[in-house]
Order: sequence, then structure tokens, then C-alpha cells
Amino acid sequence: MIRYSLFLAFFLSRIAVLAQNADRTWFLNNYTKIERQIPMRDGVKLFTSIYIPKDKSEKHPFLITRTPYSCSPYGEDKFAPLWNDYQMAYAKENYILVTQDVRGRYMSEGEFMDVRPFIKDKKTVKDIDEASDTYDAIDWLIKNIDDNNGNVGAVGISYPGFYATEAALSGHPALKAVSPQAPVTDWFIGDDFHHNGVFFAMDGFSFYSTFGKPHPKPTMNYGRGFITPIKDNYKFYLQTGAVKNLAALIGDSIKFWHELYRHPNYDEWWKARNARAGLYNVKPAMLWVGGLFDAEDCWGAWNSYKACEKQSSQTNSKIVMGPWYHGQWSREGSFLGNIRFASNTSAWYQQNYEIPFFNYYLKGKGNADAIAEANIFFTGENNWKKLASWPPQNVEYKPLYIQADDKLSFEKTVSKTAAGSTKMGTPNFSEYISDPFHPVPYTEDVHNRRTREYMTDDQRFASRRPDVLTFETPVLEEELSLAGPLIAELVTSISTTDADFVVKLIDVFPDDFQYDTVIKGSDNDYPMGGYQMLVRAEIMRGKFRNSFEKPEPFVPNKITTVKYELPDIAHTFKKGHRLMIQVQSTWFPLADRNPQKFMNIYTADDNDFQKSLIRIYHSGINQTKFILPVLK
Repeated sequence: MIRYSLFLAFFLSRIAVLAQNADRTWFLNNYTKIERQIPMRDGVKLFTSIYIPKDKSEKHPFLITRTPYSCSPYGEDKFAPLWNDYQMAYAKENYILVTQDVRGRYMSEGEFMDVRPFIKDKKTVKDIDEASDTYDAIDWLIKNIDDNNGNVGAVGISYPGFYATEAALSGHPALKAVSPQAPVTDWFIGDDFHHNGVFFAMDGFSFYSTFGKPHPKPTMNYGRGFITPIKDNYKFYLQTGAVKNLAALIGDSIKFWHELYRHPNYDEWWKARNARAGLYNVKPAMLWVGGLFDAEDCWGAWNSYKACEKQSSQTNSKIVMGPWYHGQWSREGSFLGNIRFASNTSAWYQQNYEIPFFNYYLKGKGNADAIAEANIFFTGENNWKKLASWPPQNVEYKPLYIQADDKLSFEKTVSKTAAGSTKMGTPNFSEYISDPFHPVPYTEDVHNRRTREYMTDDQRFASRRPDVLTFETPVLEEELSLAGPLIAELVTSISTTDADFVVKLIDVFPDDFQYDTVIKGSDNDYPMGGYQMLVRAEIMRGKFRNSFEKPEPFVPNKITTVKYELPDIAHTFKKGHRLMIQVQSTWFPLADRNPQKFMNIYTADDNDFQKSLIRIYHSGINQTKFILPVLK
């Protein structure tokens, strides 16, 4: 049996290699590559790679990606291996495939600016932004590339997703369809660098020490970033200490890193870099795409779609959310970490959503009827749902209350007194000591880099810590489906003037649970009985509880409410499972450590860090609750 399995694996791998080789040969025989420096309205030239089909039997649409990550390989005789992924489907449809280095990156001229603000009312040729650069690039392509059909689409994942959003604001009449995927949207509220004002230092530092290097002249190579001397990220960031020490390690040349340190609150500088601000009067058809378990830009996909719906209601705007890590919809999509989805969800997405979307709007081929307003994969039940709106109209927002016995209930406690104890003398709160010198890790194992699997990781390691509060429901007697944002309403007191709060929504599997062996997984023999699957988690910096613009200190030991929204959920808790919620105050080194003192954390010294006694209340008057979006 083992020999047969090895033979089968070898045979299938050979088939895959042969198929890729055939696709490579086809692509090289049927496409020509040219490179051009396309002039912008202010005279700056942007380096652009253009792959043109040799087919002359029909006119061809453009599909453009604008990127800060390089359109390499450079040289008209050097081809990007587009045959290795699903982009080959666009080649077989004879698209003109375009990639452009954005202004100031790699081989393009000009000065790069991170998440360059959109200029609504442009008055001179010097009023440039990513929307105007997209307009100028499209205009040049339409007028200078033969055999095009006059239709343009734009697509991008992550930072290129931001440039796709900005493309939609260009106003060029040839731009008919845009798909921003996991788009960078707001780096203070929910994407990459910050979540609710909490600095995600590990992601930021590992990314920006390379990405942020200044290059005043065009270059093909940005070199390597900071190499951590300790291959244990928890230990490295703990020993490095306060976040101002990271600024010293990254050096003085990386402008944006020091710029964000100068803007600790949600001021006008950050608001100008909120990509939702320009989503008015959007003309192209929009397909917003994201991953339920995207550690970088989960928030951006949901909230850009919502902003477009609210601010540009006439736009043909739809959303697809699958059970994916960052960009997984372009790769194998059958599982993430230990969690299995019972099908290749990525292939389904490609074949049923993205490719038909562009084919319809750019080629007039087929139709887009199968793409609903909201196309959402519900984990737990492992099923796609086509919905008329998001959140769905048939959602009931039900409060789930913490009880004194570490339980969760939809019934509010009514027999408690107000001050600090029940009538029987039992405390009406749960408490823990938050120690920034011994922070709660975001995942169990030792890693060098942040994992993408942590978004569905087993949380049993955290349940065993004294500085993590754990509450759960009884075994569910029927399915419970959640569809929309989770609202945490923590009634708390802290012994210091600031603290962070992490809320985790967890699906607890039955003790005898195991996957059917026919369902594809990661091949890890992980014990799934009693698995505590992270469904959604988010952090809130306490001082921003009333305003991101004007932080406020806590009054030590005074009961107050910290209310915030977690990114949307699409998950079904199956009958026989339990729903668990964990509350903690550190999530390290994913999130930077709060000194637990009201101050500008970017200027904090190591000796500013202090312990805090955190209490979470569950009496009738001061009762913590979580508002669940229950699908009826």
C-alpha cells in the first residue's frame, strides 16, 4: 500500500510537471513581450511590461496590475512564469497582460509615496495620485498597443489591491472592471501596520526593513532587509524591548517607518491614507475579494466593499470572501493549517467568479449572473452561500453574556449586585494580571517569521494560561451560523491608565472529532479532538475606546466599557460543538506591547512597562457581552 501511494504521488507529480511544461511552451509560442516607459502627465515615466498575444483573429482586452513589488523579470526576452498559476486562463483567452512598476519603485521614475492620498479635485498636471497615473497608463495603452478592443480591467492582491482600488477612481472610460483583492485600505484601523491603533510591529518591521529602502534612481533589486540574529520571533522582539528600539535597528533612511512613529493617533495624515475616502461615483464593475483568515488585509476587503456600497450605491459592486490566508485564492485552497474545507475553494473561485467576471465585462463572453451580491464561504459547514446583501438581511444581532462560572449564555444575569460581589459573596468579575514582560504568545510554537496559519490555530495553549480568561457555551444542540461583524462590549476595570484587550471567538470541536481521511489536509497528524479553532480575533488599544483621534486615559480601578468591532465572520458552529470566547491583554509579538501607562507608546522606554490588574465584569448591572450576528 505504501509503495502504491508513493508511486501514485510520483505519477501525479510527473503529470503536473508535464502539464506545466506544455503550458510554458504554449505561452512562449503564442505571446510576445515588450517593455515601455509610459509617460505620465507630469513627465515622469513608469516602467511597464506588456505581454501581447500573437493571435490576430480578434481584438484583445487589457488586464493590468500596478505594483510596488516589481514587474520582473526585466528584459523583453525574459518571461514571467505566468503558466505556473491560474493566470494562464487569461492567456488562453488572449488577454493583453500588463504589469507596471508604480511611481518611484524599481524601474519606474519619480518619488514613491506609501498609500499615496487620492486627490479629488485635480487642478494642475502636478496634482498626481495613483488614480491619475492609472488613467495615463490606460490612455497610453489604448492608443499605442495594436489589436486591443478598447476594454481594460485592473486587478491586484494586497498592496497591488490598493492600486486596483485607486484605478477604479481614475475615471477612464476604457476601464470596465476592477478587482481589488485583499486591498491595503487603512493602515491605522485594520490593515497590516495597525489594528484599532495597535501597532503590528512584527509584520511591519520584517516587511519594511526591505520594502522601505530609499532608491532615488530606478533599480532592479532592493536587496535584503534586517536579518534577525535570533530565529525565535517571540524572544527577539521581547529582548529588543520598546518599539522605539526597532526604529534604531531599522535606521534613519526609511522615511515611512519614522513617519508613522510621528503619528500615534488617527490624525489627518492617516485619514488622507484611508483608501475608502475616494470611493464615490465609482464607474467600473467591482469585484472585491478577500480571505476570512487573511492575517494582513482581511479588514480591507470587507470594509472597502461596505464603503463602496454606502458611498457609491449606483456602482455594480460585489464581494467574494473565501476561507483563505493572504492571496490563497491564487493557490491551493483545500485547507489552512489544521483546518480542512472539503474542496479546492481557490479553484472554485477562479472558475466561477474571477475569470467569468473579467471575461464578461472585458470580452462580452458568457454572463455574470452566477456572481451574487455577496459570495461567501461559510467555514464550519464548508459551504458557499450566494447572498443578496452583506451582512445578510436575515441576521439577528443577539447578545451573548459572560456568566460567573466561566460560561456564556444568551440569557442575561439578573441576580447580581452592583459593587463587586454577588449576594452569595462570589466576585462578580473575572480577573488576571497582564504582564508585558511575560506577554501571551499569539501562537504556540517557536517561529522565526509570523505564520499565516495562526488565524485558524488551536487555542488550547492559551486556555491554559492564567492571564487568559476563557468562557464557553454548553454543547450546542443545533447549528449556529454567524454572518457579519462581532461586537465586543467589555465591562472592565484596570489598575493602570491604559491596557489592550484581545477578544477571540473560538469553535471548540467535540473530543472525539476527526476528519474523514478523504478530505484533503496538510498531512499533519494533529489531534483534532477538542480542537479550539480560532475563528476570529481582534485587539483594541484601550485609550482609543472613545476616539481614535483623541485618546483618553483610564481612571485606575474605575469600571468602564470598552466596545469595539471585530472583522466580519462567516462561520457555522456545528451541532455538538461549543462556542468559546477568550479575553486577554497581550498578543505577542503579533501586536506591540502596551506599557499599560497612558502615553505615546512610540516614545516609551523599557522602564515604562508595568503590570496591570484587569477585571472583566459579569454582573447584571455591569455585564460584559458579545453581540453575535446570528443568521436566522
